[in-house]
Amino acid sequence: MSETITNWAGNITYSARELHRPHSLDGVAALVADSARVRVLGSGHSFNEIAEPGPEGVLLSIAGLPPVTDVDSAARTVRVAGGVRYAELARAVASHGLALPNMASLPHISVAGSVATGTHGSGVGNGPLASAVREVELVTADGSALTIGRDDPRFGGAVTSLGALGVVTALTLDLVPSFDVEQYVFTELPLAGLDLAAFGTVMSTAYSVSLFTDWRAPGFRQVWVKRRTDQPLADFPWAAPATEKMHPVPGMPAVNCTEQFGVPGPWHDRLPHFRAEFTPSSGAELQSEYLLPREHAVEALHAVDGIRETVAGVLQICEVRTVAADGQWLSPSHGRDTVALHFTWIEDTAAVLPVVRRLEEALAPFDARPHWGKVFTTPAGVLRELYPRLGDFRKLARELDPGAKFANAFVTDVLAD
Repeated sequence: MSETITNWAGNITYSARELHRPHSLDGVAALVADSARVRVLGSGHSFNEIAEPGPEGVLLSIAGLPPVTDVDSAARTVRVAGGVRYAELARAVASHGLALPNMASLPHISVAGSVATGTHGSGVGNGPLASAVREVELVTADGSALTIGRDDPRFGGAVTSLGALGVVTALTLDLVPSFDVEQYVFTELPLAGLDLAAFGTVMSTAYSVSLFTDWRAPGFRQVWVKRRTDQPLADFPWAAPATEKMHPVPGMPAVNCTEQFGVPGPWHDRLPHFRAEFTPSSGAELQSEYLLPREHAVEALHAVDGIRETVAGVLQICEVRTVAADGQWLSPSHGRDTVALHFTWIEDTAAVLPVVRRLEEALAPFDARPHWGKVFTTPAGVLRELYPRLGDFRKLARELDPGAKFANAFVTDVLAD
């Protein structure tokens, strides 16, 4: 491969012999049919080798396909090309007076890659981004097209699929009527006295709530509260309002963050933490995330607090969010309302990996599932035990990709019998 291709963070350099950027569906189909091994490169916002096809494989980008964002206002749906990023999709949807139910903290990530890895936003009633998908369009191993909708018994494995079933060329998403959001930031929420009931009350204060801490002291340095303006305004007596605009990571410029201090604005300008027109950081970071049953939230937070001196030494920021259960077989939120603990580390793999292992030991009693696109060391055998529908997904992968054309070392480890 004449050009060096890395992920967004730069910690992964892909070894594929070729990178292709086809500009038509026929081009995608022909490439897939003629290749022995294929992996799809999305926006590159994964921190492990999930997209690595190996030196004999083909790395395929669908960013060159026509950026379809066809909105059906009557049905409240949008058909979107897999390579489109959420910021672009949001603008198209908003122009029709409609909205996505939720967004992740970054609007710069691709739609197909996000739902394939179980990416999510925040909110006790909000499922992961895959929850909005009602239909997925694939190019399968022989180059043929396949559409799987919610009425298909295979749908539970088709969306959060780790790229193991085919090339996702388009998805159809459910939409809701447009809404405005006010964002408030509070500072210094104590961990002491935060029992499970209080945690649930805090996280239910608004449509989306995020807690941030650097773990240099117990408790949370910031709380970001995103309230829909058509829902009641709740008091937040547990922490003081911020007196200046904040960035989640200490020392970073807050100008890149979405508007705060309760200034109302459209959903797509408030649900993400970062403004679409700005790059939120240089990519000089690594990330890990663990999703576990919400009833273990407070125990898990105290477990992390118990090793906070170890964690804080390589941590930029930790974000705590809630995610509603969904039905995708490989979703980290499958079958259980979830609390998600996200860790943004310094850009030093050698220093971070021992801390990740220690963190996983601390969270192991709570059946923590790692985010598929982040840094983790959880053994494949343990992962397989955490997903009760993994056997069904394995059968689906064999049905749609009998020659394992879309498998790589990462996927093979997960799907091994």
